[in-house]
Amino acid sequence: MSKKFPRVHDPKKLKLIANMIRRDVVDMLTEAKSGHSAGSIGLADIFTALYFNVLYHDPKDPDWEERDRLVLSNGHVCPVMYAALANAGYFPKEELLTLRKLGSRLQGHPHRGSLPGIENSSGPLAQGFSIAVGMAIVAKRERKRWRVYTVVSDGEQQEGQVWEAAMLASKYNLGNLTAIMDRNNIQIDGFTEEINPIEPIAAKYRAFGWNIIEVDGHNIKKLIDACNESKAVYERPTMIIAHTIPGKGIPFMEFLTEWHGKSPTKEQALEAHRILELDRREVEEE
Repeated sequence: MSKKFPRVHDPKKLKLIANMIRRDVVDMLTEAKSGHSAGSIGLADIFTALYFNVLYHDPKDPDWEERDRLVLSNGHVCPVMYAALANAGYFPKEELLTLRKLGSRLQGHPHRGSLPGIENSSGPLAQGFSIAVGMAIVAKRERKRWRVYTVVSDGEQQEGQVWEAAMLASKYNLGNLTAIMDRNNIQIDGFTEEINPIEPIAAKYRAFGWNIIEVDGHNIKKLIDACNESKAVYERPTMIIAHTIPGKGIPFMEFLTEWHGKSPTKEQALEAHRILELDRREVEEE
């Protein structure tokens, strides 16, 4: 694998990238006047870890055969993926402000073929998880060196299709598959444990034959370490349960289920930027 996006190892630089991704998401959703804020902003650290350290990929050659595949299953959080792709150099950042507009390549749910770097079309929850399992089966059968990563939501765990895919991944001993669950405890109509409890989620995946790693989803170093650890497990797939705070970094959004599917007003965006600018300065001074 000679072609590779240069890895960022400096913790300060990674934090600053995550901060920029959060800013971009705020701007995108404010301009669009619709979209999903809490999950997109809460996932900024995970997508920073993936696109700026973990993945083998090449923004200048998005269809490079040896690239790792990243499948987004919870497609409604695509603003964070778009922001990460743009910051990595897949397409011009100015295009981010076209999110959800007529004729835009940045649709409300990602569409394979519309933008470079998008591996799957997604919308219906749980389908991306199944797609990732299928990709990993093909890679293993054809002895490919590339890995498959998939980001899934905790709300998706209420779908039967998830468990069919989890069972199949275990049957084929897919050590080349790493799933990252955004365990932020919310879904569109409330808290997961009030709507339809999914706990004990780690024990359930262990029972299905998966390797389990639990991690702070806002600690970029630990996220990278968890992904690297998953590479050393050859005989079974890995589920990284990343505990996150919805809307992380913007206090008036954090933990509130109402922000699952709500965009900021212009006034709220200004306040979010003020807070994120203070965070940026604090990181710079570390």
